[in-house]
Amino acid sequence: MYTPDAQRILYELSKKLLYSPQPAVSEETAAERIENLRSVIRYHEWRYYALNDPVISDFEYDQLYKQLEALERQHPELITPDSPTQRVSSDLIEEINQVAHLTPMLSLDNSYDARDLLEFDTSVKKLAGLTPDAVVEYAVEPKFDGGTIALLYENDRLVRAATRGNGLVGDEITANIRTLRSVPLQAPFKQYGIEKAELRGEAIIRKDVFEKLNAARLAAGESPFANPRNAATGGLRMKDPKETASRGLEAFIYQLSYAVDKQGKSVLERFPTHMDALNMLEEIGFKVPTANRTPLGLPERRLCRGIEEVIAFCNAWQERRDAYLYEIDGMVIKVNALDLQERCGATTHHPRWAVAFKFKARQATTRLRDVEFQVGKTGAVTPVAKLEPVQLAGVTIQSVSLHNEDFIRSKDIRIGDYVLVERAGDVIPYVVKVLDHLRDGSERPIEYPKRCPACQSPLVKPEDEAIWRCENADCEAQVLQRMIFHASKHAMDIEGLGESTITRFYQLGWLRSIADIYRLDYDKIAQLEGFGEKSAANLRQAIEKAKRNPIHRLLHSLSIHHLGQKSSKLLAAQVKHVLELAEWDLERYQQIKDIGPVLAQNIYHFFHNPRNLDMLRTMEALGVNLSQTPEDLRPSATAEGPLVGKTILFTGTLASMTREQAEARAAAAGAIVASGVSKNLNILVVGDKAGSKLRKAQELGTVEIWTEAEFLERV
Repeated sequence: MYTPDAQRILYELSKKLLYSPQPAVSEETAAERIENLRSVIRYHEWRYYALNDPVISDFEYDQLYKQLEALERQHPELITPDSPTQRVSSDLIEEINQVAHLTPMLSLDNSYDARDLLEFDTSVKKLAGLTPDAVVEYAVEPKFDGGTIALLYENDRLVRAATRGNGLVGDEITANIRTLRSVPLQAPFKQYGIEKAELRGEAIIRKDVFEKLNAARLAAGESPFANPRNAATGGLRMKDPKETASRGLEAFIYQLSYAVDKQGKSVLERFPTHMDALNMLEEIGFKVPTANRTPLGLPERRLCRGIEEVIAFCNAWQERRDAYLYEIDGMVIKVNALDLQERCGATTHHPRWAVAFKFKARQATTRLRDVEFQVGKTGAVTPVAKLEPVQLAGVTIQSVSLHNEDFIRSKDIRIGDYVLVERAGDVIPYVVKVLDHLRDGSERPIEYPKRCPACQSPLVKPEDEAIWRCENADCEAQVLQRMIFHASKHAMDIEGLGESTITRFYQLGWLRSIADIYRLDYDKIAQLEGFGEKSAANLRQAIEKAKRNPIHRLLHSLSIHHLGQKSSKLLAAQVKHVLELAEWDLERYQQIKDIGPVLAQNIYHFFHNPRNLDMLRTMEALGVNLSQTPEDLRPSATAEGPLVGKTILFTGTLASMTREQAEARAAAAGAIVASGVSKNLNILVVGDKAGSKLRKAQELGTVEIWTEAEFLERV
C-alpha cells in the first residue's frame, strides 16, 4: 500500500506536525495542514490496524488526531466524508470473510490527566441535562491492550465472532475464538429473556504466558513477538485455529451491546446500569473485570460516585499497572446508568458517555545519532546510544544502553536509524526495535571497538559472556568507576562523595586510587568553588564514618567481579581480618556455600595481586577498618525480601536492564548472586541468546528457569 519512500516521507511529516510550532493558520494553510494530518493519520492507522506494527506511540497518534479534530472544528467547511474523524479506523483483511456488527463499535476519546477527566464530567452533566453540582456514577475498568472482538450468541449458543474491523463490519474469526477457553460456547441467556446478544471484549495474552511463548519461539529458532498485543491480534487471524490455541489467548468481556427477546424487542432495560450487565455476564460464565479485590489491593472495576473517586482510582491503577498480570495502557470510564448514556449520545467516532484515561506514554520514536562506548568498574565495555531528545513518561531521554554487541547485532541497530524506545517500569529506557523501513541508505553499522576506548588495551570476550572487557586494571576509566562505586550507597555509603565530585577530584589530580579517598586535603576542598568550609567538614565527617564500616561493605566496595552484597557477607563471616584472604588457596573459597568456581577464581586473583594488598594496607594505615565486626557475623538469613535464601544467576541478553542492574535487584530482594551453574543454584534467569548456562541448568533438572518478566514480577 505504501512504498518505503512514501513511508519515510510520512513518518518525517508526522514528526514535523507533532513537534514543530503550530502557527495561526489561514483557511488556505489550514486546508494544507488538515490534508497533511489526514495523510499521516491514515498511514499510522494502516501500520497499527492492518500490520500490527506501529511506528509511533499511541500518545503521538492521539496528538495528531487531536490536532486534526481541532482544525476541523475551526474550519467545518473543510470536513470531508473520508476524514479519519468521520469514520472508525479499519483493520480489515481482504482474504477473510467480513460480517456486520449489530451495533457500531466506536472508538474512545482519550484523556491524559485529571483536568481532562474534570472536563469530561462537566460535558456529561451538560449533555444529560444535569445540574453542575450533580454527582454522576461512573464504572471504571482496565483498558486492556489486545485485540477487540464482538461475540454473537443466539439461543444460548456462540454462533459468530468477529474483530472490530472498521466499527461497522469486522473479520469473521469464529473458529479461532472457539479455541479460547475463557469464551463459553454456550451460556444461559434465556434465563434473562435474551434470545440474541452481542458482547464486546478484548482478546489478550497474560504477560507470563507471553514470555513463555517467546522463549519457545526462540528455542525453535523463530523471531520473538514484539509485545503481547501483537501476539494477540495476530493470533486472532490465524488460518489454522490450532495456531490460535497455541498462543494462550484469553478474552475479557466489557460490554453487553445488544440484547433482544424472541420478538426481537430490546431487553437492555432489564439491566439499567453497565455494572448490572457485567454482573449478569459474570454470573452466566463470562470473564469480566472483577469487582473483587485483587492481589494488587484494588478491584479491576469499581463503581465510583463522582469524578474525584474516578481520578483517585485511575491514579492508583497507574501506580500498580506493572505488577498486573496483563498489559493495560489506561482505564476506561463509562457513565454507569444506561439512560444517562442514551442522553449523552455519540459522535461518529466515539460515545460521549465514555472516555479512556491513558497512562503516561512509555514508548516514543526518535533517531539514534551516535554511539559511545563506556568502560565500567570491572572493565566491561558498554555501548550507549545517543538519541535525539524525546519525552517519555515525563522524562527527557537522550541516552540508552545497547547492552552489548549481541544486542546490537540481533536488532540490526545502525547509527542514523529511527528507533522505538520504551521505559521499562517507567524507569529504565531501552530500544524495543528499529524502524528499518524508514532507512534511506545513510545509516551506518555500529563498529564495536577492538581496543579499550579509554586506555587502548586489547579487548577480550570471556567464554560464555556477551560482554567485551578491558583487562588493564590500571585503565583510567576503570579506576574512576571503581572509586565512584566504592563511595556509593550500596558500598561504603560516603554521603557527599558522588560521581560528579569524584570526577572533579580526579581531574584535579587528588584521587588516583581508592586509598586516596581517605587522605583528601579538606583545606583545599574548602577553597573550591561550590564547597566552602561547611561542605568540606561534612565530607570529612562522612569519610570518617565510612572508615568504621563492617568489612562486608569494604569487600563489596572493591569491585571484585561477581562479588555482590550477599557473597561479601558470606566471606566476611569467615575471617577475622580482610588480609587473611590472601593466605587462602582456591579450594578454600569454593568451600563456602553459594560461592561458585568463577567467583572463587575472581576473589583469589584479587587477593593474590600484590598491588591490591598494598592498597588495603595503606587504607588500614589511614584508619579504614579491616577487622571483622559483629555486623559481619549476622547471618544472611535475617535479610528480608522475596528471594531470601535463594541463589540466582543471569544468562543471555536482558531486554530492560544490564546484567549489573539485574544482579543488584536480585541482591536487594534477598538473593545470593551466583557466578556459575552448580547443584547449589536455585534460579536461572534467561535472556535472549542464552547459551551453555541454560543447557547446564536444564541437565541438572533442579534449577528453576525464569524469564526476565517472571524475575521482575517476583522482585
